[in-house]
Amino acid sequence: MTGVALFFLATTWVVTRNMLLLVLIVLVASLFKLFDAVLLSLPVMHGAIGNPIFAFWMEGLAIIALFAVFKNVKWNKTSQRALLGGGSALIAVALFPLVKYATGIPACVYPNSAVPLSILFSPVAIAFSALTVPLGFLAGERIRAILYKENFRFDGLFFRYILSPLTLIVCLALVGVFRIFV
Repeated sequence: MTGVALFFLATTWVVTRNMLLLVLIVLVASLFKLFDAVLLSLPVMHGAIGNPIFAFWMEGLAIIALFAVFKNVKWNKTSQRALLGGGSALIAVALFPLVKYATGIPACVYPNSAVPLSILFSPVAIAFSALTVPLGFLAGERIRAILYKENFRFDGLFFRYILSPLTLIVCLALVGVFRIFV
C-alpha cells in the first residue's frame, strides 16, 4: 500500500508542484476509507478503517517532509527519485506503530512477538517504493507534457467545477460497486 500511495503522490507532485494537492490527495483517500466504513457498517475507529487512514497520513507526511527538506533538489536522477521513495517509505513505516496513540488501535504484530508488521515488512515497502516513486515521476512527466502541450489549466472552470467532482462521484460509485461484490 505504501508504494502505491507514494506513486500517486509523486505523480501529483510532478504534475502540479503543489504541496496542498498532496494533502488533498491524502484527504480524499481518507474520505474513501470513511465511505468504506459506511458501506461495511464499521466504526471509524475500527482497525480496518482508522489504521489505514493513519497510514495514508504518515505516507503523505513522509513524502511532503522530504520534499520540504530537500526543496532545492531537482529530482532529475532516477537514483534521487528512488532514494525519495525509499526514504518516504522508511519514515512512514517507522511512524506507523504510533497508530495506537492516534486511533487507540495498536498496529498488527507478528504472531507471538511484539514486532509490528509494518516494521517486519519494511524492507518490502522500502524496496517497492524505491521503484514506484521513480515510476510516479515518469507518469507525472508524461501527464504534464500532455497537459501543457494542450495549454491545459488546472484552475479552469472545467477542471475545478466539473471534472474533479465528477471524478470523485465516479470513484465513490466504483467503491460501492466493488463492496457489493467483495
